[in-house]
Amino acid sequence: LRWYMLTSTPPGNVKRFSADQVTEIRRGFLSTLWNTYSFFVIYANIDRFDPTKAEVPQYSSEIDRWIISELNQLILQVSEALDNYDPTEAGRRIEEFVDHLSNWYVRRSRRRFWKSESDADKLAAYFTLYHCLVTLSKLLAPLTPFTAEELYQNLVRSVYPEAEESVHLCDFPVADLSKVNNLLATDTQLAIKVSSLGRAARSKAGIKVRQPLARVVIKIR
Repeated sequence: LRWYMLTSTPPGNVKRFSADQVTEIRRGFLSTLWNTYSFFVIYANIDRFDPTKAEVPQYSSEIDRWIISELNQLILQVSEALDNYDPTEAGRRIEEFVDHLSNWYVRRSRRRFWKSESDADKLAAYFTLYHCLVTLSKLLAPLTPFTAEELYQNLVRSVYPEAEESVHLCDFPVADLSKVNNLLATDTQLAIKVSSLGRAARSKAGIKVRQPLARVVIKIR
């Protein structure tokens, strides 16, 4: 309900309340966020991933660099929006990021988590997703305080007992602009758009997603 009131229309505007839209937000944004968190927890427990003991890897994978770039861009956008008393814009940017995190980063990285050997690539995937989820808990703290606290307690306090007692006592994230890669962001956004258009074309033609195609033609600028 809080997220719906913050993100449906800008503050001060007349709102038409819809219980169905509240349910849709729970099923959409909040469930997507929680399912991404659950995915991490399940496989991190299986592989006994411990962020306190493992060495932080160099992000050599393009998809890791992309989501870290998007995360730092998100921190900047959310900070600017909240500084301007615009929680609606801040919430909508977080929604977009969570969608990309779940439906692009995690989906494209699933085999990295599933493979049996714990190599540097797998460790990088764990650290990347962990960092994104912890940062999201801090960005969400003013907007969804209880969900943010649950994420923080489970992801941070469970492994770092010396950390701040609550997410609401933590410093707000600060963007590292050196990790923002605009060219990589543009290239990946194109890949996401092409993938989406491809699924739409398959659906219109009645061709299943797993059915191979003889060729694909993509027209770009």
